[in-house]
Amino acid sequence: MEAVVGEIVSPEDLEKFGKKYKAELSKSSVSKDTQFEYAWCLIRSKHPEDIKKGIVLLDELIHKGTKDDQRDYLFYLAVANYKIKEYERAQKYIKTLLRNEPGNSQAEELEKFIGNAMKKDGLVGMAIVGGIGLGLAGLAGLIGLAVAKKSA
Repeated sequence: MEAVVGEIVSPEDLEKFGKKYKAELSKSSVSKDTQFEYAWCLIRSKHPEDIKKGIVLLDELIHKGTKDDQRDYLFYLAVANYKIKEYERAQKYIKTLLRNEPGNSQAEELEKFIGNAMKKDGLVGMAIVGGIGLGLAGLAGLIGLAVAKKSA
């Protein structure tokens, strides 16, 4: 799963599919395939702004696609949200996919991957908050010690 979420699009592909999308958009008729290809490139970008644009395009496709299309849209929406650390949204998309396709092994693997990231982020967040709390408690203790020595 790390290969899927860690894949980076080449600048050439991003440019190529961006041009194709913009050309169709200028004619007011973007095909689902072109929109998906461009969105797929965007979510594989190193830049969060591109990933967010890809999310918007995939989200639009959710309402236009067939059930088979939905699988890809939901999966890549989960991947994209994972990449920008929107883990709860990523989880929502992957759970929707699993409701539609119970037993989809790739989706199950991504669900575990997202869950592990949520746990890791939660533990890191708790450690930071705990560290701040310990830091403040330690500072209060030092002030108390200094006051006690001064009055002794």
